[in-house]
Amino acid sequence: MEPLRKSRIRKGDTVVVVSGRERGKTGKVLSIDLRAGKVVVEKLNVIKRHTKPNQKAKQGGILEREAPLQISNVMFLCPITQKPTRIGIRALEDGRRVRFSKKSNEAVE
Repeated sequence: MEPLRKSRIRKGDTVVVVSGRERGKTGKVLSIDLRAGKVVVEKLNVIKRHTKPNQKAKQGGILEREAPLQISNVMFLCPITQKPTRIGIRALEDGRRVRFSKKSNEAVE
């Protein structure tokens, strides 16, 4: 699979999972991996890792952490309508480019 060149979803955005085991849940984006086409969402897709004690984790045991989701399985959550929406990019009069919600037609951030 070819890596993504860009994504309209960014770190810190609130997203809704639209398919898979976590469907319908919302969370904040912690990180994006464009090369793999994956996104890590806060408190979603939690897995258990059995780890031995090491320099990083002095206490071993079973740790819970978020696993990446496919970026195509999440949609941006419109802050105005509170519904999943697509994102467009619009140029303003002063030359700046801003993202906007296609559902509410309002600028995001």
